[in-house]
Amino acid sequence: MMPARDITAAVQAGSLSAGSVVEAVLDRIAAVNPQINAFTAVHHERARREAGAIDRMVADGIDPGPLAGVPFAAKNLFDIAGQVTLAGSRINRDQPPADADAEAVRRLCAAGAVLVGALNMDEYAYGYTTENSHFGPTRNPHDPERTAGGSSGGSAAAVAAGLVPLALGTDTNGSVRVPAALCGVYGLKPTFGRVSRAGVFPFVPSLDHVGVFARQPGDLALAYNVLQGHDPADPASIDVARQPVSPHRTERLRIGIAGGYFAEAADPEALAAVRQAADALGGGKVIEIPEAARARAAAFVITTSEAGDLHRSNLHRRPADFDPLIRDRLIAGALTPTHWYLRAQRLRRLIRDRMLALFDTVDVILAPATPCVAPPLGADEMTVAGERVQTRTGLGLFVQPLTLTGFPIAVAPLAMPGVLPVGVQVVAAPWREDLAMAAVD
Repeated sequence: MMPARDITAAVQAGSLSAGSVVEAVLDRIAAVNPQINAFTAVHHERARREAGAIDRMVADGIDPGPLAGVPFAAKNLFDIAGQVTLAGSRINRDQPPADADAEAVRRLCAAGAVLVGALNMDEYAYGYTTENSHFGPTRNPHDPERTAGGSSGGSAAAVAAGLVPLALGTDTNGSVRVPAALCGVYGLKPTFGRVSRAGVFPFVPSLDHVGVFARQPGDLALAYNVLQGHDPADPASIDVARQPVSPHRTERLRIGIAGGYFAEAADPEALAAVRQAADALGGGKVIEIPEAARARAAAFVITTSEAGDLHRSNLHRRPADFDPLIRDRLIAGALTPTHWYLRAQRLRRLIRDRMLALFDTVDVILAPATPCVAPPLGADEMTVAGERVQTRTGLGLFVQPLTLTGFPIAVAPLAMPGVLPVGVQVVAAPWREDLAMAAVD
């Protein structure tokens, strides 16, 4: 699969048609997707219609936009006009089709990108492995016997397998960052409020972010520049100045390396990836991210409380239609005492303020994205740093503590000799996606 920027340049120059790009992508999806199960739906007619419109614009001398002819796909909790928004569930199949595209989908299409389908995920985005009991597991393209990560596993796997150059996902507790790392692709979770969530089925409204995956950092920047911007339809959207980003560094960054909690429970490959990234950026100093363990606990409480409340009605009416593991976690969340939730939100503000102070002395902070490489599908437990941990919670060890801040975080994949991909989180201060993106180049 060509990089998005190369596709756009060729389509705009008339040396490649959007129609031929889309046909090649549809053929590759038909050939490869049965092995990895990234797509839950392929929208052939829409893709061909949109590609044809782009080719007519080019023929008429009209600029189709900065993503002209670039195929993309969206996690199946994004509204797609005329389609039911599944959110990885059985229950949502009974809902009427969406009237319009989610705002993130609309913005990509308005920039000339072509939507080719919807992607697999953990039910209601509550998981780290995309082992969906209704639609089957998504498999890691690097080893089909291993997880692609989650909950945006279909998005990461589709990009890693070369089915599309760009894919939309969401990140609440690491659902972009974990699968990006395990599948060896780039991912970005922007600042909370930077990219509209309008038309996206919610998971935890006070933590949900829209994010994006790409095989190249330049493509990630290209998509982010189109997606960012205020949207009054999203109550969390914040009206700040647009800030186009480039993945190319123009000056040396001050690097912080997360120590303590982030260096104690990880396999050697994950720690080596952080060291490799730091060395590539010119070195850095070890810093302590405050209250990381308590931040993770607070994220758990906020997540279970809000998610349990959101699904309370269906937990009463249709309990058998949930994935059993997801149902049990939602029930536990619905029973969480209110004072726990309020304390967790207060701790969230404290941790955010304390972490913000770290950026007085560094520009970005590096941390492992996952404690290990992708574990086998179906594994309830995995071994990390010699200890047995629960797979579905252990994969979130290093992403959840950072979720509470709402800060922008990019993931850069590292290819370590002889092992599966691992990824490094690059954390920046609020609204400084430019710094996070510069570091991943």
